[in-house]
Amino acid sequence: MVVDLALDIDTGKPEAISLARELKAAALLIDDRAGRNAALRCGLPVIGTLAVLEQASARGFLDLPQARDRLRQTNARLDPDLLRASPQRDALRKRAQG
Repeated sequence: MVVDLALDIDTGKPEAISLARELKAAALLIDDRAGRNAALRCGLPVIGTLAVLEQASARGFLDLPQARDRLRQTNARLDPDLLRASPQRDALRKRAQG
């Protein structure tokens, strides 16, 4: 499958989008805003690193506050608003689970 290389995205993103389309992936793990938008335009569902961590926490695989702290120590460029809202989403999830 061919992805329009005229899209304003970094090297590697077109290949990731093409591979996800070829494999009929359930979602593409991507945090880069331009890459996410390009994937969405190509009809791919996307998920970010923070959402993966939140889902893993919901299933009991990791401690979310610790994972967020470790993520902050990396060079990951995450949306600060999403990162700030993550504890609230986690608290709501925990309340819903009872």
